Amino acid sequence: MKLRLLPIVISVSITAVVLFGGWFVYQSVAMENPLTQVVESTPGVQLVNTKITNSATELELKMEPGTSLREVYDRIRHEGSSALGKRELKLTVVNESSPEIDQWWSSALFDVAQAMETKKYAQIPETLQARAASAHLKVSTEMDDKYVYVTMSDGTKSKYKMLPRTPSMMGVWPNE
Repeated sequence: MKLRLLPIVISVSITAVVLFGGWFVYQSVAMENPLTQVVESTPGVQLVNTKITNSATELELKMEPGTSLREVYDRIRHEGSSALGKRELKLTVVNESSPEIDQWWSSALFDVAQAMETKKYAQIPETLQARAASAHLKVSTEMDDKYVYVTMSDGTKSKYKMLPRTPSMMGVWPNE
């Protein structure tokens, strides 16, 4: 039996185009479009980039100063839940920060990291507010079951941080 090369190549090419084309259309229509609509309908938020993998959905956002990162995260997670499925939602805010805000955050980071490590989350707003008064920054903190959200602004530039909370582990010590 002699196989002819041309029909085999054509069949494989058509199959590949249909499969990858179908996957691309599904990714665009069923995944990205609903998330894009949710983000674009959120006041003060602009979608910059979307990356969807099997385990996570990563969104890069640009936000106007004064926009609550916690509210944006909640809205995308709830209204986009059908498109997210069981994927983890990861937000990255790509606003331009000022050198003063970056330097201020670097100096405050040790106290924030210590409060996060000891799970004394109530110290974070107190510490940041005390530091912000001397630097003429507006700082707000919010928290939910997954993250501590920190927003720093000098009026024109802003910096947003999502600090992951680690749930307390139940059980015995590993060395016992």
